[in-house]
Amino acid sequence: MSGKTKPELGLESLSDRLRNTLTNGEEDCAGGGDGVNKPDFRELDLGSPVSPLRTRTSGGLTATTTTSSSSSSSGSVSGRNSSGLSSNLPRKSDSNPNSHSGELSAESSPSAVRNFKPGHTRSDSAGSHPPTHSSSGSVTSPALNVLPTGNICPSGRILKTGMASRSTKTDVLGSGSVNYGHGSIMRGGLASKPGLDSGPPVFSRGLMVGGEPAKRAGVCGGSDPEELKRMGNDSYRKGNLSEALSLYDKAIAISPGNATFHFNRAAALMGLRRLVEAVRECEEAIRLDPSYVRAHHRLGSLLLSLGHIENAREHICFSGHQPDPAEMQKLQFVEKHMSKCTGARRVGDWRSTLREVETAIASGADASPEFCACRAEALLKLHQLDDAFSAMPSIPNSTPSTHLHFQSKIFGMLFEAYLYFVRAQIELAKGRFESALTAIEKAGHIHPRNVEISNLLSNVRLVGRARARGNDLFKSERFTEACSAYGEGLRFDPSNSVLYCNRAACWFKLGQWERSVDDCNQALRIQPNYVKALLRRAASNSKLERWSEAVKDYEVLRRELPEDKEVAESLFHAQVAFKKSRGEEVYNMKFGGEVESVSSLEQFRAAIASPGASVVLFKTGSSECKQISPFLDTLCTRYPSINFLKVDIEESPSIAHAENVRIVPTFKIYKRGTRVKEMICPSPEVLESSVRHYSI
Repeated sequence: MSGKTKPELGLESLSDRLRNTLTNGEEDCAGGGDGVNKPDFRELDLGSPVSPLRTRTSGGLTATTTTSSSSSSSGSVSGRNSSGLSSNLPRKSDSNPNSHSGELSAESSPSAVRNFKPGHTRSDSAGSHPPTHSSSGSVTSPALNVLPTGNICPSGRILKTGMASRSTKTDVLGSGSVNYGHGSIMRGGLASKPGLDSGPPVFSRGLMVGGEPAKRAGVCGGSDPEELKRMGNDSYRKGNLSEALSLYDKAIAISPGNATFHFNRAAALMGLRRLVEAVRECEEAIRLDPSYVRAHHRLGSLLLSLGHIENAREHICFSGHQPDPAEMQKLQFVEKHMSKCTGARRVGDWRSTLREVETAIASGADASPEFCACRAEALLKLHQLDDAFSAMPSIPNSTPSTHLHFQSKIFGMLFEAYLYFVRAQIELAKGRFESALTAIEKAGHIHPRNVEISNLLSNVRLVGRARARGNDLFKSERFTEACSAYGEGLRFDPSNSVLYCNRAACWFKLGQWERSVDDCNQALRIQPNYVKALLRRAASNSKLERWSEAVKDYEVLRRELPEDKEVAESLFHAQVAFKKSRGEEVYNMKFGGEVESVSSLEQFRAAIASPGASVVLFKTGSSECKQISPFLDTLCTRYPSINFLKVDIEESPSIAHAENVRIVPTFKIYKRGTRVKEMICPSPEVLESSVRHYSI
């Protein structure tokens, strides 16, 4: 062959001969005695779907070679020819300075391996398939038994000869298994707690994010959002909700566009009962991923709890997905009872309104300020002002979102406006006219065209003017005109206890005590513990000589105002008058006074024989007994119909001997000279209870 002229070979001819060599195992003698070219995987470049053949020219001969990172030793392929062309072309790891041993592409995804099928045409994109590391770790290679189309095997078919099957690892990720090739490090599976979203695995530079290998590799939780999320999930499962929230916050600060982070943050906020903030997080997760089903369902559950029924249904019944049966049942119950509540409120059936709204709250809308406000409004209309005031929720500084703020309504009124609407009614009933006006003006600003708000705003202004005019007339002692002014205010607000009480004061000044009692009764029906109304009714009943009713009112007032001497004196005189009206003997009774000291036996016997009850303290000069004296002085003021005495048994041993007193302090109560009760070292509560029992 050395004496013949060798014809020039082209690229196409050489490609055909190489293909035949790989598939049929034939020898190719390109030059005399140079030997046979065999496949050598170390010189095949399988790192790209399309690895163009490198060409070199020497003496008019065109030769093509490739490089490979495979460490398989079964068979070889060489691009060298008999003319002595060098096959030591640069490896991919040499030509690409950015390639690192053991790295995974940031764009890699397990789904790429699962979806690829051998024999299919590969796209011309390095990021469209997952890299698989060889044991040498120098370059990457495609999935098992797949060759790049257009290179050595144009059709992408599996080699028939000259290749041995490469061993692979099977790594488990969540459920199922996927072949990722040697050198891959998989993300550890997390057992997700219901309510959290562990999210898809995210690979970064060959490290397992969210598992122990990441810690061993030195991944810093403060800079890797996935690691922060994993740590947050662990804290959440342990019940450390504040810590979990802090970790989710850090993850979001690094990666604000991750919907899963916002979803998990919402779970932590729900656990902390910060539901309005949780709503915002779910909304943000849905904005980032509109098809995020779990975020829709969680948002629906939150909105239902907050009473946003229409918006809740939109997310609980998310299009194309089956709703949660329990949440669906709660939604239906709340809808049913609120529909009944609306109908009852429309016709003024406030008992039914109260019953239905309380059932709706118990059915699932347990965090709705508006439903609680409805309950308060019903209690107010049922003249349970104190209960209504206690039931009225505080008005939040912000609503769940701008969208919900302008869309959610209750009884045809925007949610926030309704809160101020009910607040205005309660403030008005309490007589806080300026606060009522401020609240209803805010409601009107939020929902300016609502009829109910407009009517109440008008009434509050008219009632406020009538009350101010009546007060001015009362101060000028024009009591008849003042009665008319207060009556004008009651036309606009028939349930205003303050106007009734003020008009009662006018009737009392005019000597019309019967009318005064009637207006006080109206005021107390609305506000049972209204002190001023109790005082005016007790005084009016005294004028009408209805002593039994007067005593009852004064006794209530004594409990409400224990230090008020004027009330105590009025009670004393009413009690004396009541006893006289029943024909009982009453003489030598005086109001109040100090605790009387008794030193002789004769003086003691005369004192306990006086009308009414007598309470005697037997004491010594010790400090313990001195501590009792101030409390006895208080009881003397509170119960003026009782005679309070004190005896020092060291100074008056005859009294102590006659009454058989051996232990101090000892209290004894006498009526008409006869002992009716004895207490040794009693507590202040027990002593006062006994004194109250024996008072007139």
